[in-house]
Amino acid sequence: MPTPEFILKMREKIGNDPLWLPGIKAVVIHEARVLLVRRADNGKWTLPAGILEPGEEPAVAAVREVFEETAVHCAITRLVGVATTDEALYPNGDRAQYLDIILAGEYLGGEAKVNDDENLEVGWFGLDALPGVPPKHQRAIDWTLEPKETGHFITGIADRA
Repeated sequence: MPTPEFILKMREKIGNDPLWLPGIKAVVIHEARVLLVRRADNGKWTLPAGILEPGEEPAVAAVREVFEETAVHCAITRLVGVATTDEALYPNGDRAQYLDIILAGEYLGGEAKVNDDENLEVGWFGLDALPGVPPKHQRAIDWTLEPKETGHFITGIADRA
């Protein structure tokens, strides 16, 4: 999905200045493999992720993003954690930072494939054979594999990784 209309309207007013936005990462694990996408803008393998539309519920956004990016149907099973991302600098000069809502998803069906213009590849990767995902995506996977009753969140400087 291209940049949401509400962000384009904000960008008309503020240019490339940083935006603080709500975002989701979906960690869909099936048969000891995690679903990843290789982004078209930077070539990195990441979890399916995206921006919440105004008023959209995080779990609804996660299901939407996973399908839009990968053609995989999933159901969100739990909140894994909440953190922040590093500031992102996009090829067009836009800057943003995200409140990162990390959600675990259960695979329901569909064959993983590129389903949008934001990604170059989609695939399932063994948990012991990941293709070098960025640190905060790895953190999301690790948190998902080590569930806590209360979820994960950063409580201080020592927790930041």
